[in-house]
Amino acid sequence: MSTITAILEPSVDGMLHLAMPRELLGKKVRVTAQVEVAEEETTLSHSAGWDALSRIADRGGLDSIDDPVAWQRELRQDRPLPGRES
Repeated sequence: MSTITAILEPSVDGMLHLAMPRELLGKKVRVTAQVEVAEEETTLSHSAGWDALSRIADRGGLDSIDDPVAWQRELRQDRPLPGRES
């Protein structure tokens, strides 16, 4: 049994998304939830990092990324630096 404690921000459709530990992927899990409003100072805001992690989890975890460097460039929309190959 794993215990996960998290402060989640509902998406616009009202759903809460929780990334599962790797050892639970592909297995049925029983979830017990206690929902309460988090104190303002502990509420996490959505950032590009959290959005990226959610997208990774939705697509099957880190194993779903074939080329991590290309994925990161696409995510960050990198541009080649002067004097460097892309």
